[in-house]
Amino acid sequence: MKLPHKTLEKKLFKSGYRYVFGVDEVGMGCLAGPVVVCAVGVTNSFYKKTHPALRGLRESKLLSAVQRDKFATELLKNKNLKFKICYVGPKIIDRLNIYQATRKAMRRAVQKLTLMFTRGTFANAKVPLVVLVDGPAKIDRFSFDQRAIVKGDRKIFVIACASIIAKVHRDKMMARYAKKYPGYGFEKHKGYGTKYHQAQLTALGPCEIHRKSFAPVAKML
Repeated sequence: MKLPHKTLEKKLFKSGYRYVFGVDEVGMGCLAGPVVVCAVGVTNSFYKKTHPALRGLRESKLLSAVQRDKFATELLKNKNLKFKICYVGPKIIDRLNIYQATRKAMRRAVQKLTLMFTRGTFANAKVPLVVLVDGPAKIDRFSFDQRAIVKGDRKIFVIACASIIAKVHRDKMMARYAKKYPGYGFEKHKGYGTKYHQAQLTALGPCEIHRKSFAPVAKML
């Protein structure tokens, strides 16, 4: 299996960027729960060191839950890496649509992460920062340099890191929702439209965290 590489980030640092951010989301296709975005930021010091505990790290969907937890633990304790998580709940998703809600979370995550690195000096948009976004589209209404990379979570190391942190965070959120809204199996399917989830949705009807604008839910209202 081909693992995500660090080649692009190293080239960007050599070209003069001081900070490289990777951004990914999880939960866009779910019928319930929030969409969660993680922005991971690194400086060149991160890539100047070896990280044996991160060997084999790859996009979150290609890892087991145990592997994701292991890598997330290692990433979160690394002093040369910073991250911010933002999420948008079902009500805002229904109001804005899932794409715009995700972009909203991405903008917030990058802005908050930038403040962690620069202590509020990013307002002039002249910070030597580049944002690598998973997917085909850049973040709209945004002044920083960006690169949108299709399947970036499988190709780019810093985006893969973001995908893991986002996934672990959202899975924990859905496990908590499972206790608050029992019967739907949120702890198992995490809100995705599995056969079991749709069967329970039919039997119980939508709960507060279901996305009412999504077709399988909307038809039950």
